[in-house]
Amino acid sequence: MGFGVLKVSGPRMEILEIGVLRMEKMKDPAIKLKHIFEETIKIIDTHCPDELAIEAPFFGKNVQSMLKLGRAQGVAIAAALSRGLPISEYSPRKIKLSVTGSGNSSKEQVAAMLQQLFSIANLPKFLDATDALAVALCHHFQNGNGNSISKKAGGWKSFLNENPGRLAENAVMKKRK
Repeated sequence: MGFGVLKVSGPRMEILEIGVLRMEKMKDPAIKLKHIFEETIKIIDTHCPDELAIEAPFFGKNVQSMLKLGRAQGVAIAAALSRGLPISEYSPRKIKLSVTGSGNSSKEQVAAMLQQLFSIANLPKFLDATDALAVALCHHFQNGNGNSISKKAGGWKSFLNENPGRLAENAVMKKRK
């Protein structure tokens, strides 16, 4: 499970933490859910975010995978609710559209866009981390706190031309100063 913590202060965005919770060595599904809950609580308690944004479940062909994903998302949501955080959900298409200007972007394209936007020297090994950051950024954009790249005619190139300072500035959770 990927996670990203984004701090927003006025027009400035800063990545506080980005990573992935690894659970492949855990055999018991209930222990995996407990781990997700505990680690989500740790992240929340460390960064004290104002909100949690999460990718909405998507419907695939594998019902078992969808069920496991829904349980994991439910546990992360429960952890946030236990700390009093409001929750927002965004579809994978909306996240991609908001970050890259195309709802059909690949994980690699989303990661590359985030790498440029936040001047990330080395991308994380697992793209689940950049996916989580994309959720945080989408949430920021969707709440009227900035311009979604998809709102700019011409996509990324036009966005950069109209916002040259954005590459120099440095999204899931958002914290205000």
